Amino acid sequence: MATLKQVVDVLETLYPLRYAEDWDHPGLIVGDLTHEVSSIVFAADPTMETVDDAVRNGADLLICHHPLFFRAVHEVSGLTFRGRIVQALAQHGCALWVGHTNADASYRGVAQAAADAFGLIDQTPMEPIDDPLAAHPVGLGRVGRLAEPMRLREFADVVAQALPATKLGVQVAGSLDAMVRSVAVLPGSGDSMFSTVNALGVDVYVTSDLRHHPATDELQQSAYEAAMRDQGVMLGIGDAQLRPALINTPHSAIESLWFRYALEDVPNAVEVATGQRPQVRWNKTNTDPWALSVGANMTVGDTDGR
Repeated sequence: MATLKQVVDVLETLYPLRYAEDWDHPGLIVGDLTHEVSSIVFAADPTMETVDDAVRNGADLLICHHPLFFRAVHEVSGLTFRGRIVQALAQHGCALWVGHTNADASYRGVAQAAADAFGLIDQTPMEPIDDPLAAHPVGLGRVGRLAEPMRLREFADVVAQALPATKLGVQVAGSLDAMVRSVAVLPGSGDSMFSTVNALGVDVYVTSDLRHHPATDELQQSAYEAAMRDQGVMLGIGDAQLRPALINTPHSAIESLWFRYALEDVPNAVEVATGQRPQVRWNKTNTDPWALSVGANMTVGDTDGR
């Protein structure tokens, strides 16, 4: 069987660590490089549930999108759930490798998988990474267009149907009957990228974790600029349509679309590199934290005034 070191080398060729944001620390988190890897499990988050599933079923490697450690820690004792996870992985010989913002930016990574699932064509990265070693365009997010324009309410349904089901669902802001042609997609928390998206002039921005104040400010400014364009004052980009409309998706749901590609790409690449093909499985457990959504009123705040 391939060793963990050989598999890690493959993973970091597919999803280079140099693509990661400065604050991010993806890669191998737990694991003995000499151990053999014959079974790999993919999961969005390294929760106690997904780790228990991996070790209970004899996996040699758990590949997750979200890190176990976002910030520096000084102990992995039994005082915290992270310590318990590290101990469980080590005791059962199961490694943990994380592909976070490096996988976001990679070819057939998180952003491309989501954009493909939503039907975008002619894609380019929102923020390109200049990598002379890359055979394909890479970078943060994706921008593309729909093969056929559709109304915002219809495109929102396309997004919702492409995502794994959660209790939260998706939220939509903008004129529901506006036509959608161009789309920017940034899986993960995306309200820090509003200025980049605005400069692109896209009709819709699909992301996650949109907070009240940044999203409200973005929509208010977009509505103002659209009104000014309608009066012949060219603020922003395009005609009098408010842009971008916003689609807010469950964080783990949109990012887990990556595994549709990784489930194929990783074992293929390991087999090419080592002559050995590991067994792979996608743990589709919903790791979105919300268990119930109540009180939604479809008429409150309807931008069409109904």
